[in-house]
Amino acid sequence: MKATVGVETVEITANFRGRPEVYHPALIWDDHEAVLVDTGVPNQLSVFKEAMVRANIPFSKLSKIIITHQDLDHIGGLPELLNEFPQKIDVLATDEEKPYIQGDRKLLKVTQDFIHQISAMIPTEYSRERRQMILQTFENPPKARVDRTIADGEELPILGGITVIHTPGHTPGHISLYLKQSKLLIAGDAFMIEDGHFVAPDNCVDEDMAKRSLKKFIPYDIQTVICYHGGICKENVNQRILHLANSY
Repeated sequence: MKATVGVETVEITANFRGRPEVYHPALIWDDHEAVLVDTGVPNQLSVFKEAMVRANIPFSKLSKIIITHQDLDHIGGLPELLNEFPQKIDVLATDEEKPYIQGDRKLLKVTQDFIHQISAMIPTEYSRERRQMILQTFENPPKARVDRTIADGEELPILGGITVIHTPGHTPGHISLYLKQSKLLIAGDAFMIEDGHFVAPDNCVDEDMAKRSLKKFIPYDIQTVICYHGGICKENVNQRILHLANSY
């Protein structure tokens, strides 16, 4: 779905954890290159390729993938994308998230209790093989190299400049991205949109820190936001973010 010139969401509908979910990775491009922000769950390669074809983006233009954080629904498709395209695609993430994306450390939220919760959520009509596949994906998540680490306040020279905003709490190295030219925020999981309302993220490693991080958006003039869970919003975005941030 188009957010603004040179920015679209790639809508992924999946039933990965036993319930329907919709994810919204972002595709950014200009005359020189294309950049993908987050990669969804595994086995969604065709969705990304179809989105690039619809947007008339040659596959060869994809040069970077930015990962906002380590959660499986954001990194799950990363190895498939890197293996599919013949060109070098640089993976960017924060230093805090790098070891989890690369598989050097276990994903913070994939505890034994979490695995039990996922197991209980899987519909009983699923075959034993499908159940095992889902659980094994969480226990042994996809992993890929991180080529370059990025940090708070860094500006990436893409589409008029993209500012990296470190928004920890959901995970320690979580980032959001601000596109200056279009006044658009890619929030990642810093907050969500539910039933038209902006809400604080759930499933955080540090809930209080995640709520404090919302105040980092206040200095920015944001006309459009893309939430990974919730999609695109263009209505009174600045005011709604301010209200959400001040609610804590």
